[in-house]
Amino acid sequence: MDLTDYRNEIDAIDADICRLFESRMRVVEKVSAYKAEHGIPIDCSGRESQILTKVSKTLSPDIKDLGLSLYRSIFDISKAYEAMTQENQSELYQSLKALISEKPIAFPRRATVACQGCEGAYSQVAAEKFFDAPDISFTPSFEGVIKMVSEGVCEYGVLPIENSTAGSVNAIYDLLATYDVNIVRSTRVLVEHNLLAARGAKLEDIKTIYSHPQAISQCSNYLHSLPGVKVIPYENTAMAAAMVAKDETRSSASISSATCARLYNMETLASSVQNYGNNRTRFVCICSKRVIYPGSNRTSIMMVMDHKPRQLYSVMSRFNATGANLVKLESRPIPNSDFEFMFYFDIELSMYDDKFLSLISELDNCGAKFKYLGTYLEVV
Repeated sequence: MDLTDYRNEIDAIDADICRLFESRMRVVEKVSAYKAEHGIPIDCSGRESQILTKVSKTLSPDIKDLGLSLYRSIFDISKAYEAMTQENQSELYQSLKALISEKPIAFPRRATVACQGCEGAYSQVAAEKFFDAPDISFTPSFEGVIKMVSEGVCEYGVLPIENSTAGSVNAIYDLLATYDVNIVRSTRVLVEHNLLAARGAKLEDIKTIYSHPQAISQCSNYLHSLPGVKVIPYENTAMAAAMVAKDETRSSASISSATCARLYNMETLASSVQNYGNNRTRFVCICSKRVIYPGSNRTSIMMVMDHKPRQLYSVMSRFNATGANLVKLESRPIPNSDFEFMFYFDIELSMYDDKFLSLISELDNCGAKFKYLGTYLEVV
């Protein structure tokens, strides 16, 4: 026999596998209907253990582990299919289904918007990408933005969530885990940092530099080239500029935008001091109510996994089973916990895709703490 003969043999076996797989999934449909009728949860780990034990005894020792891996994948696929065939009764499922079924509501062009910092902040640039001439209210902290939205002071809020060089803004994820707000849009802003000081200042006289920790991280190479200069974290790049502009000693500087240089009539001591030229920050737009605007194709969720083997793999298999594109996966330790981690997922899957509702609802019921953060469109 040659390679062609072996491949023909495999083709014949594959045909049998396809036939048997479809037969199995048809029975899964019946199982799903029975569970739904009798209020039985989709996840039946006891039954899975029985099957794995039987498989372990049936297969040859040299391929036993491979067979167990195959069957675990079959279980995950079956549970995903059960979720697709059932009319899920969870609050989240019903809420999202209602939103998708409603008459589409266009994203507003004008709105009241909360931003962290002061005039000239990068969040203002992002807000002006989301809205036409937004009515912006500034607050000193990220939490202040979320509170203004939650309390109805502003309709929307703008927050930085990650940077292309410095990574995620962890404080934002911690706040999203705490407050009930929803992401409704995202965008990316080109960030160009400059060293600014009061008019008449000279670089050799600068003793202290202020800026936001993320901006400091993004400009680390330049800052290391300034020996003897103290770098102090500040709440916001624009707020740092506004403070430094009033320094009569001209011994301090800020890392801020060119917009701040114009707004506060400042001296630009050095331009484009960030480590990388293509430095972009991703901002999200939040609101207090759950809403999905037309065209939304990106969903953000948070999950705390159960402490048991293969839990993360099982969750990941759900994405694979539905064909959803996982564009971000990040873990974050939970404060005051015994090494528990929160996982953050960004999923690319259109709200109009038939698999969208089943995927989100299945993740909501996969045995882990789950939080839906929103489904939205990223605008350029």
